[in-house]
Amino acid sequence: MQQQPTPTKKKHKLPSAFTILFLLIALMAVLTWIIPAGTYKSDSAGNLISGTYHTVAHHYQGIWDVFMAPVTGMIGNKATTGAIGIALFILVIGGFLGVVNQTGALNDGIRAVVHNSKGHEKRMIVILTIIFALGGSTYGMGEETIAFFPLLVPVMMAVGYDSLVAAGVILLGTRVGDLASTVNPFSTGVASAMIKISPGEGLGSRIILLVIVTVMTIFFILHYANKIKKDPTKSLVYNQRKADMEYFNVADRSEAPTPLTKVQKRVLWIFAITFLIMIIGLVPWTSINAKWTFFNDFNDWLVSVPVLGVLIGQDMAPLGSWYFNEITLLFLFMSVVVMFVAHIKEQDFIDAFMKGMSDLLSVAIIVAVARGIQVIMNEGMITGTILHWGEVGLSGMPKAAFAILAFIFFVILSFLIPSSSGLAAATMGIMGSLAHFAKVDGSVVVTAYQAATGLITAVTPTAGMLVGALALCRIPFTVWWKWIAKLIAALFIVVCIFLGIIAVM
Repeated sequence: MQQQPTPTKKKHKLPSAFTILFLLIALMAVLTWIIPAGTYKSDSAGNLISGTYHTVAHHYQGIWDVFMAPVTGMIGNKATTGAIGIALFILVIGGFLGVVNQTGALNDGIRAVVHNSKGHEKRMIVILTIIFALGGSTYGMGEETIAFFPLLVPVMMAVGYDSLVAAGVILLGTRVGDLASTVNPFSTGVASAMIKISPGEGLGSRIILLVIVTVMTIFFILHYANKIKKDPTKSLVYNQRKADMEYFNVADRSEAPTPLTKVQKRVLWIFAITFLIMIIGLVPWTSINAKWTFFNDFNDWLVSVPVLGVLIGQDMAPLGSWYFNEITLLFLFMSVVVMFVAHIKEQDFIDAFMKGMSDLLSVAIIVAVARGIQVIMNEGMITGTILHWGEVGLSGMPKAAFAILAFIFFVILSFLIPSSSGLAAATMGIMGSLAHFAKVDGSVVVTAYQAATGLITAVTPTAGMLVGALALCRIPFTVWWKWIAKLIAALFIVVCIFLGIIAVM
């Protein structure tokens, strides 16, 4: 009798962020049938006035409304601002990165750093972790690092370390950078836009946090790296080291990388200058000090110069007053600059720009889908009621306690919505209003939100970058969790203390 094949057990796959967000939209629609409808009065600036809540007639949301919510979330209506401006910026920055990657400047630049650090492995760990942290902090470096894992793992193994060290440098570097995002457009930018503040607000405190968590991460990686170099059997993946050496062909990976060309060096300078200009443009200089009007004064002088002012554009906004329209223009303009500097053909430029945009299309769309949650809540008139419950619950709560609880709230939701942009679009509208009621600065809530997303995307299997990276490095999830558990706990405590301090300052 022929033996029947044993049926394979189906693996349960976690739903995507899109599915989770649509389910949340549907859940909110159901809640419009349960939660009493209510609203607040608002002042001339559009801020809700505490203590003015009152109930109104129900406006139930149905199937039509559920599927219309993402559409309205993108284009907006009277009650909800559309996400089109944020989505366009995300697409344009994707195009910019696509054009830069067309030159190979970023990949070859990191290869050069790795090669030049041979014999100085500790310095290499420090430098690369800082580079990846800055990438995560400034522009949300994440999935694009996948190409670096096969490069860095054999280098680290060749000098006596293991795949965990290589993965830690890239993964933990970008995640703590994301945790302490300074001007990351996908977290700081989107979250700030949700509560209508400049991404530059709170920049000083976020820089301090970035230094703290980056130093913690570097010491964590160096401590482990030194331990296993002295005794390789201490490696958490020592049992597979021989197989990994063969898999990554470590012995044959010592050749020098192709030197950076003059064009690539120029592109890297443009890349760095672009983000520097964005940072300067977003920082509200006159808000920090009323006498810091140098950019305003320069702008007024420039646009008043005969012929030149008209040629450049008399409606040009001064640095320090920029928002999504201006930084979108910056990345679009700099993409064209890279095209000319790198002598990229027109069709190749268009192809690279469009491919870069397509790589971030899902991120742009997810912002609109997530905004659909706010649309349903606003149209169903339950936003005011939920805010009222929060206002009552938070009344008298110390500012530090509010900031810490907001962080814990975002940590929980980050497991469900690993997309930083999606989480911001889904939650920041409500949390910003609650912060206003609790008299906590909006930038503190932004810091709490991005700290949670950066922390959780280092551990959750719903984060695509993490899953892909560990698979490339041949590191089991359980080993990864065991290795970083102490660091994650320490970061959690540090963030709570930090939020408690800045909330009362």
